[in-house]
Amino acid sequence: MVLAEDSTLMRAGLVSLLEGLGHTVVAAVGDGDSLLRAALECRPDLVITDVRMPPGFTDEGLRAAVTLRAGDPDAAVLVLSQYAATAYAAELLGPSGQAGVGYLLKDRIGEVADFADAVSRVAAGETVIDPDVVRQLLGRQRTTNPLDRLTRREREVLGQMAEGRSNPSIARTLGVSDAAVAKHIGNIFMKLDLPVEDGHRRVLAVLTYLRG
Repeated sequence: MVLAEDSTLMRAGLVSLLEGLGHTVVAAVGDGDSLLRAALECRPDLVITDVRMPPGFTDEGLRAAVTLRAGDPDAAVLVLSQYAATAYAAELLGPSGQAGVGYLLKDRIGEVADFADAVSRVAAGETVIDPDVVRQLLGRQRTTNPLDRLTRREREVLGQMAEGRSNPSIARTLGVSDAAVAKHIGNIFMKLDLPVEDGHRRVLAVLTYLRG
């Protein structure tokens, strides 16, 4: 994998942690341009990047991740952020692609088991959104938007989808059957007017949720 983090100390710590978890870090860089070069050269199975990096320390890492995903549908990307900025999560999910994608708060790194699970899931092609981001979305006041069409249970299911959980995992968490989850998801797709022929309806539903 390729790692991008501007803090030398944090970068070294992440390399040590990732290698201790059994991963191979082929490049560890400190800015967005170097990240793109390393990703193109090494073709890693996963890119992990901070949001804010030189030169402007705003969203250079995120921009690099979005560019990478837009240009390479096989690029799996996990973005680490200091803050639960829902707009960043929505933008990261925007480019279409088949590879995994994740948005995780840096605080989650200290919870090694959760961090290791997120890394493995994104590398395996899943979508992982930090639970704190999802909770922030749930707590926001909403005006009229497509999500108002959903029932409370459908919102719960969509929230679980936003965390990247599979149908069986959602069923276990909510204490319902797999068939019930599938039915709720079908209703979500219908109420959000997501076309049947679009193969990315699950991602589109999550994007609607994040932007709502």
